[in-house]
Amino acid sequence: MAGRYGSDQLNNALLLLGVALILIEWITGWNWMGVFILALLILCYFRIFSRNIQARYAENQKFLRWWGPVSVKLRNARMRFADRKTHRYFKCPQCKQRLRVPRGKGKISITCPHCRTQFVRKT
Repeated sequence: MAGRYGSDQLNNALLLLGVALILIEWITGWNWMGVFILALLILCYFRIFSRNIQARYAENQKFLRWWGPVSVKLRNARMRFADRKTHRYFKCPQCKQRLRVPRGKGKISITCPHCRTQFVRKT
């Protein structure tokens, strides 16, 4: 593997997509999806064994610029779901900042730490 690019986040995403497509093909019985799965695997191996490191690095950076905001939204949604029994989340009406407030306190006055706007909500 000396002088080769190797694996990166884009390859991992392509492999996960391939596994998901294999499961979908297996469940639905769509045999024509095998062509797309094979193309994904060929692309992954091409990227792994490529000697053009700069091009593969640029592809990965472009993917990470796209994936970064998506992963942050997924992580925040997972966190909000885990906290759903103990906390409520509100958006500030002024600056749209998301605020985390303990549940079960009744009607409370919430002060946004970002813009200092006060608003009343029931928790």
